[in-house]
Amino acid sequence: MIAAREGSSIFPQITDVFPDQEVIDRTFINTREDSKVVDAVKATGRRQLIIAGLWTEICVAMPVIQALGEGWDVTVITDASGATSVEAHEVAIQRMIAAGADMMTWLALAAEWQRDRARLATAEKMTGVLTQHAAGSGVAHLWEQQLLKTLVPAAAG
Repeated sequence: MIAAREGSSIFPQITDVFPDQEVIDRTFINTREDSKVVDAVKATGRRQLIIAGLWTEICVAMPVIQALGEGWDVTVITDASGATSVEAHEVAIQRMIAAGADMMTWLALAAEWQRDRARLATAEKMTGVLTQHAAGSGVAHLWEQQLLKTLVPAAAG
């Protein structure tokens, strides 16, 4: 589920990865106060939320802290979130940690989801993401694939 502030656009880099997901327009600053969003999340049957967004100190922290209070397991992707200043971002992160949220980076999350370089159903797309967005880590990933002989077809060329 992708929630966007009413009238805003979601980057195609996100919607292209999740083509079957409805983008829910919302007006609430705290996404957890929007029944359309809450109902869509509950309909998944899952109890873990992974949240990122603008602004860390407002649109991320408010729903994270509320969801934690409602018993959800919440992880914030810190480097896919931004704030009005470095201080605002860091203070919001500390506030969410104090409330019980887990923090991760996008690359750590991607690695946890992939788990194994030989998972060919997703390895090619993962390799593409890493080489396009992970700078030196993307190059290192290609080198590791060669070393471990786990090259995926698109990366083997």
